[in-house]
Amino acid sequence: MQHRTQVAIIGAGPAGLLLSQLLHKAGIDCFVVERKSQAYVESRIRAGVLEQGTVELLDRAGVSERLHREGLPHHGVQMALDGELFRIDLHGLTGGKSVTVYGQTEVTHDLILAHQSRGANLVFEADEVALHDLTTDRPHVTFTREGVAHRLDCDYVAGCDGYHGPSRASIPADVLRVFERVYPFGWLGILADVPPCDDELIYSNHHRGFALASMRSPTRSRYYVQVPLTERLEDWPDERLWDELALRLGPEAASRMTRGPAIEKSIAPLRSFVAEPMRHGRLFLAGDAAHIVPPTGAKGLNLAAADVGLLAEALISRFLDRSEAALDGYSARALARVWMAERFSWWFTSLTHRFPEMDDFARRMQVAELSYIRASRAAQAVVAENYVGLPTALTTRLAGRGEATPLPAPPRAVA
Repeated sequence: MQHRTQVAIIGAGPAGLLLSQLLHKAGIDCFVVERKSQAYVESRIRAGVLEQGTVELLDRAGVSERLHREGLPHHGVQMALDGELFRIDLHGLTGGKSVTVYGQTEVTHDLILAHQSRGANLVFEADEVALHDLTTDRPHVTFTREGVAHRLDCDYVAGCDGYHGPSRASIPADVLRVFERVYPFGWLGILADVPPCDDELIYSNHHRGFALASMRSPTRSRYYVQVPLTERLEDWPDERLWDELALRLGPEAASRMTRGPAIEKSIAPLRSFVAEPMRHGRLFLAGDAAHIVPPTGAKGLNLAAADVGLLAEALISRFLDRSEAALDGYSARALARVWMAERFSWWFTSLTHRFPEMDDFARRMQVAELSYIRASRAAQAVVAENYVGLPTALTTRLAGRGEATPLPAPPRAVA
């Protein structure tokens, strides 16, 4: 079966669906192909902190009504050092910016509903997805569904299919450069239908390890503790996990913590990952297909949305204005923001977690850094500016320096 579209989008996560919705608003035809089932895509438990820029993109896409009704605006974030809390005033330190707590599962649900309500070309459970002729002016995508072979001809392909998808794998090894840092620990998370212990997120550095108190709604909480990658879920019954959270978050937060049975419990490894370039011929990467950040800085979904905003702008310019300048500059502009978000997430992770090789000196450096942030409004402003999302003007200036700082051969490297 043969199809024709202007932009073939691989992946029906929030990045692919948001790109499709933005392009639809501009009158550009899209076809979204997803390998997993709709139920699987909608059930994935992921991030829940949206930057203001992400909310504005969802506004532009026309899918933010429920977000504004049910999302939780946050004007600050709490930090803790061995149980002692202090607050970063995001709103006051960034000229009025804030973040909104609204789960990625909810964003995905809203986007899928918008696609289905307008009868968009959105295919789930596609098998054998493959990308072809990406360096020609006639790229196409092939897949099978329920045993029927399909061919999708297009002008451009957007690879929004995550770390394990076929899009990045379609770029030749001598073109792609990969940078990666794998962390020696993971996050053990628990989701429970209990009210959160605070109105804002709490990032805790404790001598026993990192902890995070978060939420999905006023009645649903999400908590995490740092654990070695060798830990097993069966060794962490609910009671043990709640006890550990109470210790690491400290007595003030623990006194407000409500315990309850886990709805979901999992251990997620942490890594930093970037693939360059984010363009190969008529293929453009966005989101986890091109980069992954540790969740400490709440950047994953927001970075994907930033990619999508740039790519939508570039494709709209190409189809409506007949200009390819924005497409030519997409990779450099996107990577400038990616590396700044990677830097913040790496720094914030290093500041808040216990590393296996950490000695007393390294621990004292963490304590000194957090004490400085607590005492200095200027230091808090740096944290706040990065947490709410760096200004586009700043990352645009950085993009003028090229794809990234040049590094020596070989062309494929792991850092």
